[in-house]
Formats: sequence, C-alpha cells, structure tokens
Amino acid sequence: QVQLVESGGGLVQAGGSLRLSCAASGSIFSINDMGWYRQAPGKQRELVAYITSGGVTNYADSVKGRFTISRDNAKNTTYLQMNSLKPEDTAVYYCFGDAVKGPLSPTFRYWGQGAQVTVSS
Repeated sequence: QVQLVESGGGLVQAGGSLRLSCAASGSIFSINDMGWYRQAPGKQRELVAYITSGGVTNYADSVKGRFTISRDNAKNTTYLQMNSLKPEDTAVYYCFGDAVKGPLSPTFRYWGQGAQVTVSS
C-alpha cells in the first residue's frame, strides 16, 4: 500500500504565501512524476505543476512565476511553494505520485487526501 499525506493548507490574504507538502510512504520502489492538481468549487480539476524524478518541472500558465514545485527524493516528498497568492487560487489542492512498487511492477498514480487553500481578498 502507498499513501500520500498532504499538509500545509490554510487561509491567507491575497499577496501572501503558503507551502504545501506531500509525503509518500509505504511499499515504494521508486516514484516517477510527482505533482499537484487543484479543484475550485464548480470547476474541473486542473493540473497546477509537476516535477519528474530528475527534477524537470512544468507549471500551469496561471501559476508560472508565483508557484515553485520541488521534491526530496530521499524523503519521497514534494513541496509546492505558493507566493503572491490570489483569490482565484482558492481551491482544494491534491498531490499525486506515480509510484512503482517493484522493479517489474507497473506505475500507478496515487493521490493525497486534499488540502484546502483559501485566499481572501
């Protein structure tokens, strides 16, 4: 079993910062991509950012220059530093990890439980 546990959500004023963390644990051989999606009320889930095991990053246009994704492979943890937050960043943020349980096992995407981020104007 693989589990992803998120932490770091909360309420912040516009212009402020928050840092989300997502730690994976369990029967993990390796993790390929890790990243974050978000879902605002009444909207579809959208990809915010992801990072490969080699450290290559990709961001949604809406967060470029404001959010930074990073990871610590030794800890199977990814982080999302969110700066210059806007009210439209308000959403539940879900982390994911594409984990492999063994050298010949398929890759499976696991999800965190979600973290509420609320940005007040």
